[in-house]
Amino acid sequence: MSIPRVRFAHLPTPIEELPGLSKILGGPRLFVKRDDQTGLAFGGNKTRKLEFLIAEAREQRADTLISAGAIQSNHCRQTAAAAARFGFECTLVLNGEAPEQISANYLLDQLFGANIVLVRERNDRDRVLQETFEKARAAGKNPYLVPYGGSSATGVMGYTFAMEELSRQKVDVNWIVFGTSSGGTHAGLVLGKRLHQFKGQVLGISIDEPAGKLRQHVSTLAAQASEKFGQRIKFSPEDVLADDSYCQAGYGVFGEGEREAIHLFAHHEGLLLDPVYTGRAAAGMIDLIRKGFFQKKDTVLFWHTGGQPALFADKYAMRLL
Repeated sequence: MSIPRVRFAHLPTPIEELPGLSKILGGPRLFVKRDDQTGLAFGGNKTRKLEFLIAEAREQRADTLISAGAIQSNHCRQTAAAAARFGFECTLVLNGEAPEQISANYLLDQLFGANIVLVRERNDRDRVLQETFEKARAAGKNPYLVPYGGSSATGVMGYTFAMEELSRQKVDVNWIVFGTSSGGTHAGLVLGKRLHQFKGQVLGISIDEPAGKLRQHVSTLAAQASEKFGQRIKFSPEDVLADDSYCQAGYGVFGEGEREAIHLFAHHEGLLLDPVYTGRAAAGMIDLIRKGFFQKKDTVLFWHTGGQPALFADKYAMRLL
């Protein structure tokens, strides 16, 4: 079955071994899947999703992309870049305080020409997003709502096909570890695991959501996405592995775990993580290694979902060293 897709990501992304990190942790063999190198606007996992979301927007003859996220959203940065590349207008509803110095993703959003609507409180974001969408329609636009994090059944296709890509790279791993939040990457990997007979385990480290909520949402999203392949695969929450032990401080709160993970990856592998997503996911993986959750005979793939521009936001940069 042909699924509409606009190919612009730099794929396949490489897989690299992390011998220095594995040695310092005394743990399992470690690899990293470099989705920070997907190419669009400093790369990241949302680029894979946007290949399918842009195709859907084109099919609907949309002229404007509208989406939402935090003020340093990696998703919004890549959405704004995709809009610029493919000739869409773009409006982003961002929650948070505008920084005194425009930097990092917030700077890039504006370089790509996005219209910014600021919302102080995250709880108001969905309402303002819907109002923004309706205003665009009333103004004669044909807007396409890019879901938060790109996490719709359409966006899930990005990581369903990523699992096919992984299988072709023939790196024998029995654990995949990554950061999970809006659920689209997670659902794509879960669906891809089923479709491509991946025998290992897929473990999402929650960035901001309770594990029970994630398991329910991801299983539902994976089942919905399976229909795009002409079938309805049943998934239950028990099919989804999620660990919410590392997100209790709240979304975007930069703690010692994230700081240590960034330093360990930088010092021992020359590899940069971001302070919100990969930093937290890596902190969880490192803690699980130290606790003996993974056996030394295991091979663990850390799926790097990008986000490094956030390192240059003042709220994080001043606390890194």
